[in-house]
Amino acid sequence: MLRLKDVTTVLGGFQAIRGVTLEIGKGEFVALLGSNGAGKSTLFRTIAGVLKPSQGSIEFKGESIHRLPAHDIVKLGLSLCPEGRQLFPQLTVYKNLMLGAYTRRGDKKEVERSLNQVYDLFPILKERTSQLAGTLSGGEQQMLAIGRALMSQPEMLLLDEPSMGLAPLVVQRIADTIKAINEMGTTVFLSEQNAHVALMITHRGYVLENGRLSLEGTSADLMNNSQVKKAYLGA
Repeated sequence: MLRLKDVTTVLGGFQAIRGVTLEIGKGEFVALLGSNGAGKSTLFRTIAGVLKPSQGSIEFKGESIHRLPAHDIVKLGLSLCPEGRQLFPQLTVYKNLMLGAYTRRGDKKEVERSLNQVYDLFPILKERTSQLAGTLSGGEQQMLAIGRALMSQPEMLLLDEPSMGLAPLVVQRIADTIKAINEMGTTVFLSEQNAHVALMITHRGYVLENGRLSLEGTSADLMNNSQVKKAYLGA
């Protein structure tokens, strides 16, 4: 479904991503591990079209997308839930969700169906539908950010650091929901500093260090890898 070949992204004259090559198949649930500053968010923003690679290629469902604007990539079925949630705090929960469906705004019936699916996944959002996004708790804001990304009805979802700043119980609830989203058929690429949570729910993973991929393998193999244990699992 997604293929990157020798992707390099330059930010302010610095190579933030360096020659990344990876593949993700339809229906997979893949983790991207790495410390703060490793380049995870830059890689996700490059895939989503927010940033343009200086070299290399990105294909989604066999189509080249690295020169496309971000909104056209969303229309193809790839959606990014960004780090830090990036909600519109002065808009209601409902309006934030509707913005996620902007590229599908002509099909009101399908948008309504997507809205109901989001409410089924996150019942608290239905209760808060008229509440301003900025007044939600951190966990509720993260649920809203994921829900907004799902409103575009993506075939593939990029989730950038969804557990950041959340209490452990909320992190587990979010993780369980993301796993359910994948089990319903959506391909998921998950960026996480919390390696333990990520490797417990994903099929396999990559490790990004200083903009380069340093390791890859099944989640079980990475969980037992001495380098991963030392750097990311506190062992």
